[in-house]
Amino acid sequence: MGEPHDLNDAALRDRAVRAARGLAPFDILITGGMLADVATSEIRAADIGIVGPMIASVHPPGSRSDAVRVINASGKIIAPGLIDMHMHIESSMVTPRRYAETVVPQGTTTVCWDPHEVGNVLGLTGVRWAVAASRDLPLRVLVMAPSCVPSAPGLELAGAEFEGAEMAEMLSWPEVIGVAEVMDMRGVLERSAHMGGIVGAGLASGKLVCGHARGLTGADLHGFLAGGIGSDHEITTGEDLLAKLRAGLTVELRGSHDYVLPGAVQALATLPHVPQTLTICTDDIFPDDLTTAGGMRDVLRRLIAYGMRPIDALRCATLNAAMRLGRRDLGLVAPGRRADIVLFEDFSTMRAVMVLASGAVVAEGGALVAPIRRDPVRLPVDTMHVAPLTPSDFQLRAGGDSAKLRTVNKPRFTEWSTAEAVVENGIVHLPEQTIMMAVIHRHGRAPAAPVLGVLEGWSSWRGAIATTVAHDSHNLVVFGRDPADMAAAANALIACGGGMAVAAGGKVTALLPLPVCGLLSDAPAPDVAAGFAALKAAADAIVEWQPPILTFKAIVGASLACNPGPHVTDRGITDGSTGEVFASALI
Repeated sequence: MGEPHDLNDAALRDRAVRAARGLAPFDILITGGMLADVATSEIRAADIGIVGPMIASVHPPGSRSDAVRVINASGKIIAPGLIDMHMHIESSMVTPRRYAETVVPQGTTTVCWDPHEVGNVLGLTGVRWAVAASRDLPLRVLVMAPSCVPSAPGLELAGAEFEGAEMAEMLSWPEVIGVAEVMDMRGVLERSAHMGGIVGAGLASGKLVCGHARGLTGADLHGFLAGGIGSDHEITTGEDLLAKLRAGLTVELRGSHDYVLPGAVQALATLPHVPQTLTICTDDIFPDDLTTAGGMRDVLRRLIAYGMRPIDALRCATLNAAMRLGRRDLGLVAPGRRADIVLFEDFSTMRAVMVLASGAVVAEGGALVAPIRRDPVRLPVDTMHVAPLTPSDFQLRAGGDSAKLRTVNKPRFTEWSTAEAVVENGIVHLPEQTIMMAVIHRHGRAPAAPVLGVLEGWSSWRGAIATTVAHDSHNLVVFGRDPADMAAAANALIACGGGMAVAAGGKVTALLPLPVCGLLSDAPAPDVAAGFAALKAAADAIVEWQPPILTFKAIVGASLACNPGPHVTDRGITDGSTGEVFASALI
């Protein structure tokens, strides 16, 4: 959001002071509601007077009536606009304007976007597009500079590579508020020159330096912080949360891993108070969940249902976030602050009935009322640099009549394993209860030859799934057992410019085109959500999912090479813990 007014404009301050003192009317007066005061933890009756984009007065109910417009908030909770401290718009598979269209009516007025995915596809060109596409929306989009393009240097090849110079350039842009999640934990701890340049550029800029500290404990965790990292959202347990809070990290507690939240709430209950260094984020949220359950609203609703005090959850999503961002104008309904205000129905549903952004009513009754402009820049398409594939491209070949395979065991917390396979006519027959994962470089920087890996612990499959939404390099990734199914799904995405596809019986059964960077659509979010739901239903017909670990979401994270353990990438079968790369699944 390009801020419509500078709050320090002298004329605005003059008007606000006069209105606060009763010498001039308010532009908007909100009456009859209960203020969720995230500074004092009170829920108290108060009326709110607004002048332009600024809150001029928070005063006793019924004490003023002079205003151009009076909004009756009787029975409603008045709260600051929600701030999502870490997220990837790309995970919702829509462009920024379509994302704003969806989340503003839910009460989110500010997001911190790490355009890491478009950066991995198109480099600085992608990040420039992200900045331009975020301007002049009813949603304030604070852009971060992607720190890990690629996320695991040497283990994968993305569409670009960012070094210190690229980071310094992005950090010089006024719209960029800091370094996005530093994911190359090994590089930070081993003091690699590459990560030294990345983090050093962030520290030199004086802006935020955010992290990704999955699995770090003890000395490694403290070393990561000593390297200049200030935050983390990769929480795995309640104890992990406490350890990171005690170490001094700002934690962005994410809603995308619901199984972690009950333990996190229980751990927080053991503390004397909820730390001001605890914030909340969505991180990754698929379009169907975004449009039905909601984004930040849903995270708060679940935290409250798990036992967190509503005012504490709200404070984490507003004032704590604003303090971390250094935005003294945000996060609190108080005189002199920016009038980003939400009227919630109650704390159990967290349903927003009205949303104001910088003093303007932008959403009512769950729908956007502010106009959404068209994208000011051309959408980046044509990013699939892969020729059509054949079933033989998905056959693992070996000599003799048997082969020993190195396999990737488990879908999330991966481990190395081995398996024996039968070889017939030079073709390896996958052992039962294994599937193939093929990764094809799609950015035109290397040959588009499939790397074939073997996965264990992925249930039974009766078809194939292909995706170009594949963290973090977003190459073309195909899962399945039957080469014909895998080729059909892959070729559907090559033809439409990227997205997701399901195939069975050698034919495509569902297709979700995402032509913008192979990651996004500019269609309305409900349409994308419907297409995604249909695709997931087709996937359900061919895979026996095993929640909470083996879910559809495992598909998009299976090649996340920066995480500890083995992963299949376009470079080979890699190990995020040791940096090893094996060219083949054959031992």
